[in-house]
Amino acid sequence: MSVERRSAVMARIKGSNTGPELRTRKAAHAIGLRFRLNRTDLPGKPDLIFPKHRIALFVHGCFWHQHAGCRRASVPKSSTEYWHKKLRRNVERDAQVIPALERLGWRAVVVWECETKDPSVLSGILEDIFKLSDAR
Repeated sequence: MSVERRSAVMARIKGSNTGPELRTRKAAHAIGLRFRLNRTDLPGKPDLIFPKHRIALFVHGCFWHQHAGCRRASVPKSSTEYWHKKLRRNVERDAQVIPALERLGWRAVVVWECETKDPSVLSGILEDIFKLSDAR
């Protein structure tokens, strides 16, 4: 892919209301969870906040946050030095955000983009996070 084409593709990627975020919201709502969106006053600006449970949930893109072992976590073949630096910084920032939230009394949880593809898998993940399967 040419540098110009790669730039055009990357420029179209949204930062919020992404497909994985919308699927996660829908699944959470379907199992009875209520949440708030994008609390900017919390470290890392979590995608979904569950105040009742003190859970901050991040829906991470596998590419942007380098999901270990995921095929989507590849690095583009052009401008590799730039991408390695950028993606490494994202991972480092993620590693700083979780302890910062925990110091504030929040439990930080990550749902990966690839885990949002199958609605039953996603519901299972959310039920495990909130221990809803034991409460039924």
